[in-house]
Amino acid sequence: MGTNPLRALDVKILLFGKDGQVGWALQRSLAPLGELVALGRHSAAGLCGDLTDLDGILATMRQISPDVVVNAAAYTAVDQAESDPVMAARVNAVAPGVLAAEAARSGAIFVHYSTEYVFGGDGVNPWQETDTPSPLNIYGKTKLQGELAIAQADCRHFIFRTSWVYASRGENFGKTILRLACERDSLNVVNDQIGAPTGANLIAEITAHVLSAINPTVPSGIYHLASAGETSWYDYACWVLDYARRHGVALKMTSAAVRPVPSSEFSTPAKRPLNSRLATTKLRTTFNLSLPPWQAGVERMLNEVIHNPLSHTSQSS
Repeated sequence: MGTNPLRALDVKILLFGKDGQVGWALQRSLAPLGELVALGRHSAAGLCGDLTDLDGILATMRQISPDVVVNAAAYTAVDQAESDPVMAARVNAVAPGVLAAEAARSGAIFVHYSTEYVFGGDGVNPWQETDTPSPLNIYGKTKLQGELAIAQADCRHFIFRTSWVYASRGENFGKTILRLACERDSLNVVNDQIGAPTGANLIAEITAHVLSAINPTVPSGIYHLASAGETSWYDYACWVLDYARRHGVALKMTSAAVRPVPSSEFSTPAKRPLNSRLATTKLRTTFNLSLPPWQAGVERMLNEVIHNPLSHTSQSS
């Protein structure tokens, strides 16, 4: 594609997954770029946003004929995927392949989101885009299969691998910690999984920036997108409680009552990677970006939750 279609006045953007955390934020960040058609699983008006309906999403792409397709829909129930691998693969691998193949046929740009779960989670170094994937669970395997299907479709694509995604809207780790701190005298939190909490708003803003900056010299492919810095779930929980207490939230317990424990103390159907660090040099260098520290986004989210808790309780899958 010789020019950036987002510089045209009549650009069309088709968004799948509008009701998820990232999709909800994308609706705001993408709207100024052109005509946005945002679809969820239960979209009407003869359009299909349900990634389990392969014929429906293909027909929708052909009906809309978008210049850009952004797929924020995914099967994200990590533990449930262990007992539902067929559906996880259909949503995370097969459907993105269908969308990417149609994007290749029509000349559309395809944007997709993946995860650090494609890696095995060993070591302490941040994962590079060129590192060999080795997923530990079905969710990670199906997300990797989706990446490969998109690459094989040979469309102009941008896959953003991200980690520990949260948003003010819906449930997230920080909100769960606050709720439990109001109910319990102590908590056990994993301290051997390391990553960077990354806000849906940041992901959406970076997506819009990248789409606006695309030119013929920008390589398509995989980019790691995560907040700067790193933390454990334990340190994350302590940070949330300390911040909330400093800002007047009445809690039953303090961060001193949080006990760090290894992942082995929690039995879950899906194994989690210990090292979720992502190296973001490629993204920052290619698009001249500075990524904020993870604390900045979490602080923003907590402020919204603390000052207006009722407006952030709804979340569709």
